[in-house]
Amino acid sequence: MALSETENGCSGGEGGETDAIVNTCVLGGFSESAETRALISSLPEIHGDMGTSESATERFLVIMNRYQEQPHLLDPHLEWILNLILDFVRSEDSPPSLVHLGFKFLYIICKVRGYKIFMQLFPHEVSDVQPVLDLLSRQDPTDSETWETRYMLLLWLSMTCLIPFDLYRLDGHLEAEGSKPREPIMDRILAIAKVSEAHIILVYRLGDFLDWSLTTVSQTNDHSIRDIKVLDGVLQSLVNKHTQRLHSPPTVLQCLEKKHLSESSEAMLRKLGVKLIQRLGLTFLKPRLAAWRYQRGSRSLAANLSMSQSAAASAAVTPEVETQEQEEDYDIPEEVETVIEHLLVGLKDKETIVRWSAAKGIGRVTGRLPKELADEVVGSVLDSFSFQETDNAWHGGCLALAELGRRGLLLPSRLTDGICMKLSLNNTQTIIIYTLCSILFVYPCSALLITAVFDRNVNCRRAASAAFQENVGRQGTFPYGIEILTAADYYAVGNLNNCYLNISVYIAGFPEYTKSMIDHLVAMKINHWDGVIRELATKALHNLTPQAPDYMASTVLPQLLTVAVGMDLHSRHGAILACGEVTHALYKVGLQTNSTVVDIISPECLDALKNIHQMIINHLCFFTVCGLIEKLSLSKLPFKNDPIIAGWQWVIDDTIQTLHLASSGAKDGIMVAIVSALSAMCNEYYQAQTGQADSQMQDVLVSQYIEGLKSAQMLTRCGSALALGCLPRFMIHSKLKQVCLKSVYISCQKEGNFTEARRDAVRSIAQVCAKAGVCAHGSPDSVVCSENVAEVYGVLLSTMSDYTTDSRGDVGAWVREAAMTSLMDLTMLVASSAPEILSPDLMMCCLAQQAAEKIDRYRAHAGTIFLRLLHSTEPAVPHIPHREELLTIFPHYIIAMIFETTTSLNWNLLGLPEYQYHTLLGLTVSVGGITESTVHFSSQSLFDYLKGIQENTIALEQFGDTLLRILRDNLRNDRVCVPFLKMLNQMLANSCFEIFTTQENHQFCVDLLGLCKEFKRSKDISKLSACVAVFCGLIQFQGEVRKKVLSQLLLLLCHSFPVIRKTTASQMYEMLLTYDDVIDPEVLDDVMTSLSDTNWLSDLNTVRTHRNQLCDWLGVTRPKVVAKVIL
Repeated sequence: MALSETENGCSGGEGGETDAIVNTCVLGGFSESAETRALISSLPEIHGDMGTSESATERFLVIMNRYQEQPHLLDPHLEWILNLILDFVRSEDSPPSLVHLGFKFLYIICKVRGYKIFMQLFPHEVSDVQPVLDLLSRQDPTDSETWETRYMLLLWLSMTCLIPFDLYRLDGHLEAEGSKPREPIMDRILAIAKVSEAHIILVYRLGDFLDWSLTTVSQTNDHSIRDIKVLDGVLQSLVNKHTQRLHSPPTVLQCLEKKHLSESSEAMLRKLGVKLIQRLGLTFLKPRLAAWRYQRGSRSLAANLSMSQSAAASAAVTPEVETQEQEEDYDIPEEVETVIEHLLVGLKDKETIVRWSAAKGIGRVTGRLPKELADEVVGSVLDSFSFQETDNAWHGGCLALAELGRRGLLLPSRLTDGICMKLSLNNTQTIIIYTLCSILFVYPCSALLITAVFDRNVNCRRAASAAFQENVGRQGTFPYGIEILTAADYYAVGNLNNCYLNISVYIAGFPEYTKSMIDHLVAMKINHWDGVIRELATKALHNLTPQAPDYMASTVLPQLLTVAVGMDLHSRHGAILACGEVTHALYKVGLQTNSTVVDIISPECLDALKNIHQMIINHLCFFTVCGLIEKLSLSKLPFKNDPIIAGWQWVIDDTIQTLHLASSGAKDGIMVAIVSALSAMCNEYYQAQTGQADSQMQDVLVSQYIEGLKSAQMLTRCGSALALGCLPRFMIHSKLKQVCLKSVYISCQKEGNFTEARRDAVRSIAQVCAKAGVCAHGSPDSVVCSENVAEVYGVLLSTMSDYTTDSRGDVGAWVREAAMTSLMDLTMLVASSAPEILSPDLMMCCLAQQAAEKIDRYRAHAGTIFLRLLHSTEPAVPHIPHREELLTIFPHYIIAMIFETTTSLNWNLLGLPEYQYHTLLGLTVSVGGITESTVHFSSQSLFDYLKGIQENTIALEQFGDTLLRILRDNLRNDRVCVPFLKMLNQMLANSCFEIFTTQENHQFCVDLLGLCKEFKRSKDISKLSACVAVFCGLIQFQGEVRKKVLSQLLLLLCHSFPVIRKTTASQMYEMLLTYDDVIDPEVLDDVMTSLSDTNWLSDLNTVRTHRNQLCDWLGVTRPKVVAKVIL
């Protein structure tokens, strides 16, 4: 009986996982015996009702499926279930529907328990042959509803064929039925046996079927579905029959060769062909266990390989002699070569099932061959690991190696030939890990561990980690396996950086793995096609150097120096970077032992490092040398005043000048390399004494990079600006005004499309100021002081208004972002050293504007900086307008979360006079934007504020004055004026100025109308459309302004753009529906009819007539046509 949840101590409230474990693991017997008996007993009553029979079948299926994992629990009950159902089947009174339903129940049981067990329970007396055969003959092979009946009858018939009784004795007199001869029993059975799993079992239990099978194979083709099924059944029957009992294996092999099954389009036929060929191959070879296979006297391959030659020879004399004697007495048939050839072809098949079957065949056949022939098979398999072969061939080769390794048929000599190296050439197939795992069960080595740490593909790393865990758990042959597995588990190897930079260092701490990991990085990873892998490999070598400093200095570094001047670009790049990383790591090792890097590295290597750049003729490789220069400078190599420094400087300068030749994806990395190299070289080689620059080099570098800021190449400007920013303090001493206040200011000017250059120049300003330091009364040419701080802030604040756009969008946002960051850094620096030189400026207001604009990323960045400056206490930033009110609006606890979403626009800064203009200017482009979420939240923020000041006339008038000021300042700025008109239309539509509409000719409306008139001369359709909407909203104001608004709308009805005429008419129609008190009710219907029925897309002469009629109805003076003056 199955144990209940209560009996196991599990409550109903526990999770589904616990319930699943209880339900599947504690079944103690067939608890549904009574229900099953009742279901089967009810079959005679329910077979005629389709709905009831289907319900019973589904219930029986549910019961049986519970025992899929424990089918043996059904064994004590199978006999009575079978007998109960067969009683219905054998009864002559049972209708066909009852018979079919009974066999369907039998099939469900057979599927759960397995046909090999269940079919043995069928009665198989001599008296059962004829009834079963007759019942099977009456079945319709084309009826898809009764296939379970035919399947079970075939299994039953196959059991009756096992009776030790001559079936011909059942034939009797063949002419007993009239003049027509009766068909023999054997012929009837063969006629029925066609294509299915049950037919196969039946056929292969018959006596003589080889001739019929070969004839069928020869005569069928794989172009018709029927022939494919027949061929499939025949091949399965041949495979399932004991091939040792075949009378003529060569004949079968010859028949298969003529059939060319490997060229069939059906994967199952190709698989069966491979399976049959491998079994035929085994019939040509004597069953034996190869005496030459790898004997695991020790579980460690290293221990086996380290045995002395004499010991190995003495231990292997007798087995070797016996093996040679056995092989001399045993001739290999020629057919075996054909079999192996077919199996090798099967390894390259496009279907995995075919390749796997061929791999198993290779392993089985090779295990019966002599040592020399088996080694040739292994060599043929290794030949499939070629770049000329397809991925299918690699996959099949891996499967074959796995089988050979699992059976001990790969000798250690083949392992040293580089099997693991061949496998690592293709790192995209997880099957390689399966191969290595199979090999390592017999030959433990570090290849699997290296794959788990250094493979590029995360699936391969995780599969290797799992395989390593399997080996450690089953064999324990890996030294420190548990410790390594803890660090390199399935999840830890998911991060590539973590694998290369952390896990590899931990594993290399065990001496058994140190050199193998270093050798793998040098041989396979620094020349990898992926640049990211090459760079990670060099950093890994840096981290591994302390584990084996002598080996790195004496062996690895000379190898790298040789590759660094080779012809392969990938290898050269990785080797140059690795040389720098290893040298720097050796320098750090020397610090711990009070020795210099010169004492560790040989003079030959030192000379080679010095002259590497002279061997590079490709300008695109110079940025790699920049990385080398940085590491050698940090290593403090004794090259000061050496001519080589001039060569290094030339490399850096030339790289800056040729940045435009680099690919777009590599430009950022190149600039970082240039800046790091220049900074490190200046600190090490350009100091006359500590803290004092070499005046000659100082003048040369500063002048050169200032000149580069004026280059026609944008990237050269970027590189020059970054180079000025990275110069050490002693290099800009007495040059601050030249570097920061003049040269960088030139680069910040909005000329051309040098957006990236302006961004880098703004970043450099903060870097230069930070290195120069702050002193209130210092020299303006050396430090930031009271004389130059205002000019520096002026440059940064001016770049906050950079809204340059191109095909990439708002690229000026890069400059604004850099300016905001630089302002924060500079402000914190000055506030901490000399806060008295800070003066009230618009910095916080500009940040508030950026924090209300439409791009989420830059809005969040500005808001974060605003709050950081506001809440800074060490140091406290002075001159922040309305500090107390701001601290109330933005408490300290909301700093981390307020700007994460677009709801950050819900600011209350509009009520603070100092911030109102800039905040409203930022909100303008958000409210009038096109992004739905931004428009929604920004509009909500704006209208919440306006709703709160509806009763405050002074505040509303102040807000209106701010609006007019923004419009006046941006009349010619399409970036602002179009969103402004859209925002103004929303405010008018929501009656935000209702208090002004009660006064005639309110000044706000008069001024606003005067400013909007400026837009009617525009050729921008979007601007004109927005202006029309504003005019329609202004109609709600009373006095003469209303007549002026109508006059402007009537003028637009005859605009030269048809689409504007149509838009104006549509907007006016909606306006009159909304504000029905605008015109005389007596002409209202006529006006609206004219607006709706007139075709405003017609020519101007036609449209003008209707427009003039509208002027008369509305009491507006008709506009006069002004004749164009032709000069």
